[in-house]
Amino acid sequence: MEPDLFTAAAEGRQEKDPASSPLAVRMRPRTLDEVVGQGHLLKPGSPMRRLVERGAEGSGGPAGPSSVILWGPPGIGKTTLAYVVSQATNKRFVELSAITAGVKEVRAVIDGARRASGGYGKETVLFLDEIHRFSKAQQDSLLPAVENRWVTLIAATTENPYFSIISPLLSRSLLLTLQALTDDDLRGLIRRALTDERGLGGAVTLPEEAEAHLLRIAGGDARRALTALEAGAGSAIAKGEDEITLETLEGAVDRAAVKYDRDGDQHYDVASALIKSIRGSDVDATLHYLARMIEAGEDPRFIARRLMISASEDIGLADPTALQTAVAGAQAVAMIGFPEARITLSQVAVALALAPKSNAAYLAIDAALADVRAGLAGPVPAHLRDSHYKGAQKLGHGQGYVYPHDEPGGITAQQYAPDSVHGKVYYEPTRHGAEARYADVVERVRARLRGE
Repeated sequence: MEPDLFTAAAEGRQEKDPASSPLAVRMRPRTLDEVVGQGHLLKPGSPMRRLVERGAEGSGGPAGPSSVILWGPPGIGKTTLAYVVSQATNKRFVELSAITAGVKEVRAVIDGARRASGGYGKETVLFLDEIHRFSKAQQDSLLPAVENRWVTLIAATTENPYFSIISPLLSRSLLLTLQALTDDDLRGLIRRALTDERGLGGAVTLPEEAEAHLLRIAGGDARRALTALEAGAGSAIAKGEDEITLETLEGAVDRAAVKYDRDGDQHYDVASALIKSIRGSDVDATLHYLARMIEAGEDPRFIARRLMISASEDIGLADPTALQTAVAGAQAVAMIGFPEARITLSQVAVALALAPKSNAAYLAIDAALADVRAGLAGPVPAHLRDSHYKGAQKLGHGQGYVYPHDEPGGITAQQYAPDSVHGKVYYEPTRHGAEARYADVVERVRARLRGE
């Protein structure tokens, strides 16, 4: 028998004893009309609707449905959409998980699809979950089947496909981005699960305050919402209550799992949000993202490194002590580790968020690098060249150099930059914080260097 999302045995057991399956499984939509959210993907003529409707009719016609890649965070309906296709289509439906399958299994499915198509005209839909876990070679094995439409591929991924899926496979498929579920989407799903016979069948009710807490801990994840609801309902029923109170729900669900994958793009998204919140001087948002990274078990040294970069990139000379604070914090974090390191990281993050901001030093070095890379290096002026080795003076090295310490104020009018960039200004200080003092100084120094 072909591997399927639900085997006949499992379906039979569920019919006899619905409670044997998790609530999230029992409430899985059977038609596209029951799917929560993702309205932008389910409009008439959309790839997913065509895949279901043309599949039910048994023919794709001259413009059959394309292979699709479903991209989105966990719990928003990727597997659900594949399940709806499996229920509605008359095509041969095969499911594989990239966690357990390899090239051998993929080739077996493709060979079976070619036999089914050539032997009795049956098309094959392949659902491949967690495709980002496939190596490049494993993804390459899918290309002939997708290109020749031996299979219609539905691939699901939680990772950014532009990083995790090979370009040839992306170019042969439609990329469909699933949107995060809103509180209204989840609220409708929860209320349906409370009353639907496939769900809790009205056995318990959920007061408004408990519902609000359930939505908070769900974090946009439908699976998590239903899992928490089932835990709360089980706890209430065990206590002989017909209502899931806030206290009962809190006891059944200890804490919300943080939606954050240290190896995926959320790792970079949350880190980016932390730095941008510091740059924007929003200390509360800074602490929120810092807490998400800590709670997810992020390496504290990674966080400390990001804070050191921010101290130079976004604060610079507006507060020269910011880098000192960040470096000291990184050293402390390396010595003490979690859980106490959270306090040090918080101190540094708060200090950086509230510090005056300047990216002048960052812009200055990038501007200088751009000129060097463009070929504006030029020879070092002769009076600045090393004159200590034998024969250097015969070459004119060091001749005409004026020793600044011999001059009043320690500054003398002479050329330091090569001719190609002489007179160019790279550092443009702001008037923010302590950098205002540097702005005054640099104006006076540049005037003296010009002999004014």
